[in-house]
Amino acid sequence: MRVDFDPEAMDRGSFYRLLTAVVVPRPIAWVSTTSAGGTDNLAPHSFFTIACVTPPVVQFTSVGRKDSLRNIEDTGDFVVNVAPEPLFEQINATATDFPRGISEFDAVGLAREASLRVKPPRVAASPVALECELHSTVRLGDSTVVFGRVVHAVVSEEVMEDGHPEVTKLAPLARLGKDEWVTLGGVREISRIPYEQWPDGDGLGR
Repeated sequence: MRVDFDPEAMDRGSFYRLLTAVVVPRPIAWVSTTSAGGTDNLAPHSFFTIACVTPPVVQFTSVGRKDSLRNIEDTGDFVVNVAPEPLFEQINATATDFPRGISEFDAVGLAREASLRVKPPRVAASPVALECELHSTVRLGDSTVVFGRVVHAVVSEEVMEDGHPEVTKLAPLARLGKDEWVTLGGVREISRIPYEQWPDGDGLGR
């Protein structure tokens, strides 16, 4: 037995809540930008992923026309900071709808760190920052997908292990539905099977 949901028969908010409850967990792009007037903005966006490898491009979606989007359109660059578990309350606080012209860095009490290739600052306490130049945007209904070419990346030595970021040290947060967030939890590892090594018979539990 299944329950049917028709987006054409539902209001926007109800279907939005359904989507965000089932498309989970969603990694968070903690996006820092600087307005044309020089005000630093910081906001979490949970519609976030990698868009391309060569060139390296990441994407996030602005639902509505938020300050992050306006600043990127005006200046052409931004930083994606990893949202780590120890900064849970500050990350949530930067989602507050502060009036334009008020910096979330200052309102929440987060230290800045200068970026190398772009104007917006990094979050000093975030273990990873991806400095991005605007590649393009795509408008979809009430939302805008922002594509940023990664021109520089920094990772804190404290989260590196054998030359690679170690996910349990990164301790990334992710969003679920409603007001729910999730931490990393258990990590499982499995290698992909090359076709030339594919087992005969019913070895995958089917």
